[in-house]
Amino acid sequence: MLIGGADLRKLDTRFPLLLVLLLSLSSCAWFGGDDEDADEFSGLTTEEQFYRRALEQLNSRNFSGSISTYQALESRFPFGRFAEQAQIEIVYAYYQNTDQEAARAAADRFIRLHPESSNIDYAYYMKGLSSFSDESGFFNRFLPLDGTKRDPGRSRESFSDFSQLLALYPDSPYSADARARMVYLRNNLAAYEIHVADYYLERRAYIAALRRGQYVVENFQGTPAVADGMAVMVESYLRLGLNDLADTSLTLLRENYPDHASVDEDGEFIIRTEITNPSLLYTVSFGLLGDNRIDPPLAPTIRPRNSGSQEIINAQDRSGEQRSWLNILTLGILD
Repeated sequence: MLIGGADLRKLDTRFPLLLVLLLSLSSCAWFGGDDEDADEFSGLTTEEQFYRRALEQLNSRNFSGSISTYQALESRFPFGRFAEQAQIEIVYAYYQNTDQEAARAAADRFIRLHPESSNIDYAYYMKGLSSFSDESGFFNRFLPLDGTKRDPGRSRESFSDFSQLLALYPDSPYSADARARMVYLRNNLAAYEIHVADYYLERRAYIAALRRGQYVVENFQGTPAVADGMAVMVESYLRLGLNDLADTSLTLLRENYPDHASVDEDGEFIIRTEITNPSLLYTVSFGLLGDNRIDPPLAPTIRPRNSGSQEIINAQDRSGEQRSWLNILTLGILD
């Protein structure tokens, strides 16, 4: 029988053969018949050849390619004479490839596997550098972003790693750079604590703000944020009604930082009068409409001679007067 000029019996016998051939080809492709690794590392047979290829890629800034070659070298020659060098160089390759977590993991692995290596100080340095951020990225050049307001977890990790490097290898060629970065990180960590203290002050959590200010003064001596910490202490004591402590803190602030923004020309303390209190419109519009600051009678603008504590307490008592039901139900928008 002919169908379209073809013998049906021949078609029946050839169909299973074609099916088997197609399945064979697809299985070869699925299980690596087109082996990309084989093409990538074709011609590389010895450990030295793998290492030279990886080093060439690293020097030509082909970091992703060098990472693949270093990984292939270690998988094929895990105990070879280039294995240790490959494990330390891949840390740098990960770092330059902006894979910071992988760089930290690779540095940790090298420290664990080769504690007596001559490159161990470099591993500690790269581990700290992988968590370090100097806020010099592309967006930071054009946008007014303050890195000291971000989560300081990575900065603390970096500071700890650099500290470990200086403690274990003070004469390392990387110690000077690590020490300079630690100064930068310490200043940022202190500034972060001040941001938190200001947050508490704006929300009238004066004891929490006071503790943050004290923490900066006690633990971050030598940083620019110490003056801000003392100003936070003065304001917190004033709002808590602790006149003597406020006077003592202000005296220290005035003697050590007479040009601080919170001290006027007469040496009096300038206390803030605005606090953050976002309105309902501001909240639901994600800050596009409305306002998030109010001007309640919290304290006089300039600190009077008797430290102003009683004035602050009286003002706070007045601000806590009985609210109407309309004011409560509308979250302060009406009445």
